[in-house]
Amino acid sequence: MSDVLAPQKKVTFTVNKMPRRAADVKTIQRLMRLQPEIRKGLKALQKRRRQKDNVTYIRAGVPWTNRAKATRLTRVEPGATFTLELTPQIIPDVKSVERYLDAKA
Repeated sequence: MSDVLAPQKKVTFTVNKMPRRAADVKTIQRLMRLQPEIRKGLKALQKRRRQKDNVTYIRAGVPWTNRAKATRLTRVEPGATFTLELTPQIIPDVKSVERYLDAKA
């Protein structure tokens, strides 16, 4: 896979097996969230939460806000695919979980 990992290259990753460690799952989720269409969806959901989903009321004389949890748009499971344009900043993250991913240029 190291021959495919070069900066400024579009690479499609496929999850080939489920990681056991929670840290590896979080790393793959973080990489999946870097896709432009996922970023756009997260930004829209963030705006909706800020405007409509948070509930504010008075509690002990102080404004109190119950904040809605952030929605997860990606799920790490075998067969899930995502496409990224690699940058030097994310290559170490990709290398740390490359045993769980298949890459195609």
